[in-house]
This record gives sequence, C-alpha cells and structure tokens, in this order.
Amino acid sequence: MDVLTPTKPRNVRREKTMRIWLWISLVANMGIVVTGGIVRLTGSGLGCPTWPRCTDDSFVAHPELGIHGAIEFGNRTLTFVLVAAALGAFIAVIRAVGPFTKLFWITLGVGIGIILQAVVGGVLVWLNLDPTLVSIHLILSIALIVVCVWALVLAYRREPTPVGPAVRALTVVTFALVMLSIWVGTLTTGAGPHAGDADSPRNGLDIEWIARLHAMSAWLVVLATLACVVVFHRARLAYPQRVSLLLFATVLLQGAIGYLQYFLGIPVGIVWMHMVGLVLLTAAAAWQLFTTKAETP
Repeated sequence: MDVLTPTKPRNVRREKTMRIWLWISLVANMGIVVTGGIVRLTGSGLGCPTWPRCTDDSFVAHPELGIHGAIEFGNRTLTFVLVAAALGAFIAVIRAVGPFTKLFWITLGVGIGIILQAVVGGVLVWLNLDPTLVSIHLILSIALIVVCVWALVLAYRREPTPVGPAVRALTVVTFALVMLSIWVGTLTTGAGPHAGDADSPRNGLDIEWIARLHAMSAWLVVLATLACVVVFHRARLAYPQRVSLLLFATVLLQGAIGYLQYFLGIPVGIVWMHMVGLVLLTAAAAWQLFTTKAETP
C-alpha cells in the first residue's frame, strides 16, 4: 500500500517540490534550536523584556537594548521563518498528495506545534526564564524535529523494513533512551551557569550529580545504538544498518563534545557545538526509529 495514501494521481514534479519544502521545514526547526542556544549562551534571553512586544511600547528592539535585545529579537523573528516553512510544506503536501492524508495531518501538526512553541517562549519571558519551562520549550522543539523527519521519510515513499518484535523493541528502546538522555541534558543545563540572563533562576540540582547522571544516560544510548548496528548487520538489513551506523557516529561525536565541554569548564563555544550535535542526534535517532516496523504475522 502507498505510504502516502494519496487522494489524487501521483505527480512526480509536485512531490519533488513537496520534499524540498519538508527539508526546509526540518532545517528551520533544527536551526531555531541552535539560534536559541545562542540567545541563552550570550545571556540575551531577556534582551526583549516582555512578550509579544519586545518592550511595553514597541514590537521591535530599540538600540538602547543593545546587543542582547538584537539577539533576542532576531531569534523571535525566526519564528516567522518557521511558520512560512510549515505553511509552504502544508500547501505543497496538499498539491502533491491531496488533503486528509497522513502527511496532511503531520504537516498541519507541525504548524500548530510552532505556534504553541511561540506561546511557550512568550510565557518563558514572563516567568523570567524559569528552568523547568526552558526544558519544556526545548523538548517541544525536539518533538517537532522528530515529526519533521517522519514527514520526510513518508515523502520519500520509503517503506519501513519489517522486523521481528525483539528487533523492533530494540529500535524503540534506543529512541526512547536518546529522548531520556536529552531530557536529563535539559536538567543539567538548568543546573548550569548558562541561564540566558544573569538574574534568571536555576533548578537547584547539584551540577556534578546531574552531569554524571546525564553521562550515564548517554552511555546507555551508546550501548543501545551499538546493539542496533550489530543486530541489523547480522540480520542483513542493509538500509537500517546504514542508518544505525550514522546514528552511532552522531552519538559518539555528541558524547565527545559533551565530555569536552565538561572538562573544559563548560565554555560557551563548546556548549554551542553540543547544541548543534543535539539537533543532529535527534534527527538521526528519529530516522532510525522510522526505518523499521513490526512484521505482521
């Protein structure tokens, strides 16, 4: 059965355009996580002290707000880029495969999720960058990246490889461990020095303890991903194995950056690299998740 379940005849040209828009949406959602990291790491989280306006009397940043105001306002402006990308993808999906297909609902969900993210970001400013809400803000972005990857997998009409229940369980557990590690990472960030503003609160967790817990969760990801590589190789599942090798390489890179930032005292540049690794890891983990499915009896 066609993974897109189209409601209109297939149009290769329109499907190519659709895939381009879906790539743009994915990259935009990955990019705003990275630029959000710049906001936090430069202490610009309250560069615009209110929301939806930047100040009480203006929607844009005034020069007196300085570089922090410019950085925060710039990041807010990127939300419109995400909305445009999501709208473009949504329209392209309707033109390529018709309304009320799986891709229709997925791209609609991405658009709604972006609007929700903007609201959460605004509440975040009102609450002086509360670390718990900062974590939720990041997790929502991670969820949007996962959904964007799912949309792309469907758009390329790549049927997931049927596997036995044990192999499928391993794939799901690996993805879950990646998400767990990311969540613990947000707690580590909430305990660390990069609050986004000098006066913003921290979550009160001991940074040494939570960093070690984050490292343990990362090692579980390493072991689970390695297990996927071995299992897919032994089962001669070429496509899932290639994806798992990519995920394994991404995990190792992200782990190396994580240890580097820890031993160097959490320098801003290395932390930013860790944010880049975060979005790449999320996309790779989602891709592996969608390469297999439980085989039907």
